[in-house]
Amino acid sequence: MEIAAEIVALVVAVLAVTALARRLDWSAPLCLIVVGVAASFVPGIPDYQLDPEVVLVGLLPPLLYSTAIQTSLVDFRRLRGPIAVLSVGLVLFTTAGVGLVAWAVIPGLPLAAGFALGAIVAPPDAVAATAVARRVAMPRKMVRLLEGESLFNDAAALVALRTSIAAMAGAISLWQVGLDFVWAAVGGAVAGVVVGYVASFVRIRLLQEPVADTALSFAVPFVAYLLGEVVHGSGVLAVVIAGLLLGHKSPRVLSGSARTASRHNWQTVQYLLENAVFLLIGLQLRRILTEVGRSGLSEGMLVLICAAVLAATIVTRLLWLIGVAAEKRITAAMGLKRRKAWPWRYSVVIGWAGMRGVVTLAAAFVLPPETPERVVLVLAAFVVVAGTLLVQGTTLPMLVRRMGLPGPDPAQDALQEAALLHDMVRAALARLDEITTPEDPPEVVERLRDRLQGRTDAAWEQLGRQSALVETPSDAYRRLRLDLLNVEREHCLKARDNGMADDVVLRRVLERLDIEESMLDRDEEEPPQDDRELSAPASMANACKHLAHDWRDVEPSSEDSCAACVEEGLTWVHLRMCLKCGNVACCDSSVGKHADKHFRDTRHPVMRSYEPGESWRWCFVDRQLG
Repeated sequence: MEIAAEIVALVVAVLAVTALARRLDWSAPLCLIVVGVAASFVPGIPDYQLDPEVVLVGLLPPLLYSTAIQTSLVDFRRLRGPIAVLSVGLVLFTTAGVGLVAWAVIPGLPLAAGFALGAIVAPPDAVAATAVARRVAMPRKMVRLLEGESLFNDAAALVALRTSIAAMAGAISLWQVGLDFVWAAVGGAVAGVVVGYVASFVRIRLLQEPVADTALSFAVPFVAYLLGEVVHGSGVLAVVIAGLLLGHKSPRVLSGSARTASRHNWQTVQYLLENAVFLLIGLQLRRILTEVGRSGLSEGMLVLICAAVLAATIVTRLLWLIGVAAEKRITAAMGLKRRKAWPWRYSVVIGWAGMRGVVTLAAAFVLPPETPERVVLVLAAFVVVAGTLLVQGTTLPMLVRRMGLPGPDPAQDALQEAALLHDMVRAALARLDEITTPEDPPEVVERLRDRLQGRTDAAWEQLGRQSALVETPSDAYRRLRLDLLNVEREHCLKARDNGMADDVVLRRVLERLDIEESMLDRDEEEPPQDDRELSAPASMANACKHLAHDWRDVEPSSEDSCAACVEEGLTWVHLRMCLKCGNVACCDSSVGKHADKHFRDTRHPVMRSYEPGESWRWCFVDRQLG
């Protein structure tokens, strides 16, 4: 009962603190650490001892896996070079830099113990990185780079820590260090690939139910970690690679219901574990201070040591990022590299986004009891975790704004989504024409066409947010259908309360209503940036020869209306302008579809959006966005 009560207390505290932090727009990880620190000094609060084995084997694998399955394997391949530079090169540089500082400021500390501390504080935390990235409007490429770094750097750091501990026990050669790193990478990678492919095979051939598939997904990270450790590789790397592979393969091997169930379950697991970890970190402070009090060092000396280690941790990351940026600029100027170097402000922001978390503190507790000044090293690791979250986590949003980094624009996302859905619907309609037989009821075929066309029309209607249109047809449909769903649900609940239908039937009907409602719901998004023109991504600028053509400026035929709609007494949703003659007409979501009719009558290939703040174009011939 006592253990159950403690677990319930942790969950309730996590829910309360995160809800308060969200309401006040504060950093949830930092709030949880502060609450944990305060609670650790309250009389009667249980002593939650953070066992390193529990963290490294019980908590870290599912946390890394939940992040890995949501990480794009395609983006990882594209960024594998920068990720390797950060997750391996930066870890080793931080290990050396912090190790030398610790060796210099801690009296009597062996250099190997200093390197052990450097390895402990070297890896930024995947949980902390993603938690802060969710709140900061950083460019997506930078967020993916930080997530990739935080997924892979734990392996390098733990190998460096293991090597440092071995060096404290006796002599160790340089070739042994290199061999450890190579074997950890190869063994972990092979273990991750094996588990990923075996789990995919089992999902395809043996598991058909979402519940069974979710149960398998809960076992995958632990199996991958244990297999990686059994072959003396990196269990952390095995978990990450297995998660990347399964996340990439899941759309082809899982049903829609299984993917939905897995996504919701893992979101819940990630939410509880990552927040509970930060609360547990704070609860360690009282015990750490009690042990440090027996070290014999003065308070002033302890403050100096912790401040020096924290400063070294932050500065080494900044120096590495600035050095890498300088190297890229020099080699690019010399013509040795084709890719353009990132601006300095990108390197500064990435360098400042180095919050530490649970792996750092768990690794500190892994230090053997006979380690010189072990309690001081543990305290320094705690200060690095709390200090980076406080100093960097709270100032990172302001730094991103000061540097003027362009964050994701919801309008740009809506434009790409509409173009993608348009292509998908076109492929589906072509397939419908192929599979339709004379025996198929025409009304069924027409209903399918209307449903497919309605989906792509709804996506295009999300554009034109700065127009004078109050409500698009898809918005009106959503508003009316949600109201009707509420009526249907109330009628179903009355039937339940009156015992008019069996419970199994009622649950099945309610589930259908819930699925339809979830399809109508849209997440609340940040408004598009008013000072930015909505245009297609640069990669689509020359998607076809018609879009690549240098169209001359023409006078629009109308300022703010579709003349054909006015003549026919119709209303329009959004306006488009022909780049050849300047004809202004309504979009395909409008009843008249006069822009499409203008193309069919004149064969003028390209039109552009005529909505305020939009400059994207569309080629009718090649069906390309540009």
